[in-house]
Amino acid sequence: MRRASKRSDLPSPYSAPMTSPAASAASEAPAATRSWRPGRPVPVGALLRQQRRGSGDPTHRLAVAGRHWRASRTPQGVAALAVCEQDHDGVIAASAWGPGAPWALDQLPALLGDLDDWTGFEARHPVLAEARRHHPHLRQGRTGLVLEALVPAIIEQKVTGQEAFAGFRALVRGHGIPAPGPGAAHGLMVQPDAATLRQVPSWEWLRLHVDPARSRAVVTAARHAEALERAAGLPGEEAERRLRALPGIGVWTAAEVRQRALGDPDAVSFGDYHVAKDVGWALEGRLFDDAELARYLRPWAGHRGRVPFLVAAAGLRRPRRGPRMAPRGHLGGRDQIA
Repeated sequence: MRRASKRSDLPSPYSAPMTSPAASAASEAPAATRSWRPGRPVPVGALLRQQRRGSGDPTHRLAVAGRHWRASRTPQGVAALAVCEQDHDGVIAASAWGPGAPWALDQLPALLGDLDDWTGFEARHPVLAEARRHHPHLRQGRTGLVLEALVPAIIEQKVTGQEAFAGFRALVRGHGIPAPGPGAAHGLMVQPDAATLRQVPSWEWLRLHVDPARSRAVVTAARHAEALERAAGLPGEEAERRLRALPGIGVWTAAEVRQRALGDPDAVSFGDYHVAKDVGWALEGRLFDDAELARYLRPWAGHRGRVPFLVAAAGLRRPRRGPRMAPRGHLGGRDQIA
């Protein structure tokens, strides 16, 4: 976070600008609204939580002032989206601000899992069947925004969740911009764009607790942002090949992007510290490694990601008996890239 200026006449980047009542009212008015009747129950908060990077993620403010808030950079510009929970008539009301508002509202059904097709999925295991029965309306959403998913995924490589979420939070607060509309009053912010990411100096990345290996991967991705965004329209495996063609992006990072940006049901986060172990413990009573998990998931080809998805939805986690990894106190070495 930038050091505060000692001059009282300089505005804080986090303080609300002084505006007239008329200007304030204009900023509160949404650029566009939408009422969507999906014809099925939709757990709005749970689906939006799939995109959030920790509870302090400044790009998401869930269950604030009666709505769920999300800020993003769309192909048409920045947008802030506010979504209400589904009402008794089955309608989901949403408002959006900023030049990207129409795009954000057009993408609302996809964001809330409307494109997630479970046809062909077979539970094959009583634990999965029970999880599906208890969570019949939980789906996988997709944002259609690759860089938005890729940047925090790179920052999360090979570090504790605490350190990863803190690093992403500091990046957004220090180099992002306030979201358009009233969401800014709730601390809602937009991720920095590709041009800004390319200009963040190396010492600033270290201050954000992002080591050189990960910061180089972020900057490289930002240099290829336009080409990467086109991957959102590709099949999952082809999108992964495009992502992994860049240095610093491996199978785990690509899977995280496929899940969030593409809503790919076959993407599995191999290399994750918990996924293989938790799936093995939940379904077979023993801890898997990645190789065992890959073999185990073969019968679910095309839907492999749904297995850890349902295990997580059911809250099935192996007992954590050992000490937790502590956040690193220095950045002297290079992390292995995932």
